[in-house]
Parts: sequence; C-alpha cells; structure tokens
Amino acid sequence: MAIMFRASKELEMRVDEYLDAVSQGLLIFKEAVKNYLEKEDETFQYRLHTIDKLESKADNLRRHIENDLYEHSLIPEHRGDVLGLLENMDEVIDAAKETLNQFDVEKPFVPEKYNKEYIELCEMAVNAGESIVLASRAFFKEIRAVKDHLHKVYFYEKEADKISDRIKRKVFASDDIDLSQKFHLRYFALHIDIIADYAEKVADRLSIYSIKRTI
Repeated sequence: MAIMFRASKELEMRVDEYLDAVSQGLLIFKEAVKNYLEKEDETFQYRLHTIDKLESKADNLRRHIENDLYEHSLIPEHRGDVLGLLENMDEVIDAAKETLNQFDVEKPFVPEKYNKEYIELCEMAVNAGESIVLASRAFFKEIRAVKDHLHKVYFYEKEADKISDRIKRKVFASDDIDLSQKFHLRYFALHIDIIADYAEKVADRLSIYSIKRTI
C-alpha cells in the first residue's frame, strides 16, 4: 500500500497529519460560515480561532516534511511532485482561513433570503476540498485510487461555480439592496468559490503526478 513511504514511517505520519489539518480546516470553515449567517458570533469567533491554529499547524508540518525530504534524501524520484502537491494544497486551507478573516473584518450584511445559497456554495467548495484531500491520500498510499476522487473534485468545482453565478444573478437582479451591498455580496461569493478553484488546481497537478508514478 504505502509504497512511497517505505523509507520513513515518520514521514508518512506527518503527511497524514498535514492532510488531517487541511480536512479539519475545511470542515471548520463550512461550520463557521453557517455561524456567521445565523449570527452566532461567539461560535464564529471560536471557529475562526480554530482554523487559524489548524492553518499554522499545516504550515509547520509542511516545513517539517520538506526538511525531511531534503535532509534525509527521502523519495528523491518523487520529491518535486510531493513538494508541489503540498504547496498547492496549502492554498486551499489558506483560502478558507482568509475568507473567514474577511467575514470577520468586513462583516458583510447577508439578507436571510440568500443564506441557503451561501451555505450550498460552502458545501460544494468544501466537498471539492475534501475530495482533493482524499485524492492526495490515495496518491501516497494507493495510487490507482486517485482517479476515484479526482472526478469528484471537478464535479463539485463546477457545482460551486453554478451556485456562485446564481447568487450573483439574484443579487444584481434585486431591487431592495444598494449597489455597494451587491458588490459586497458578489465579493464573498467569489471568495468562497475560490476554495473550489484551488482544489481544482491541485487536482490538475495531482492528475499529472499520478500518471508519472504509474509509468
């Protein structure tokens, strides 16, 4: 199974921890957006603090993995691909953390009638992120299972795009909110949607890396 990690059990554990941190960060992000929309400020702040710690943990783990790869000359034939995968995966959790920070700083007013769509958008974006985490685990442990997850990333990313577009169309067709607020609502739809875009970016790279490993 874990062919790539025969040389180091510790490296395998760190990669698993890293992917766990990314996955947990995505789940926290989804719940935090719900908290914000439902005006549960205290819980939102708690989740904001939690994702900040998870993002820092992921950064530290990534640096340790990079050091291990170079200092101990581990998996030299795959080192570049592993580093590229981790760096691109970082963008996924970074985008989730940054989006929550922007909710906290700018405090957009989201009319309740849009809550359902924003929650659906979050779910699709997080599903895309979760699927790329599963695909990444498969890359390290069962290379032939990568495809089973990659197609889901692309599906969820397209669904996120559709929902984001629907939100923007509804917002700009509305007569009961100001133009400045419409721009704000569009901006946050784009922020959430970009998480799925980053997951797709990782999927594109992982597809190439997987082909290289099976040649």
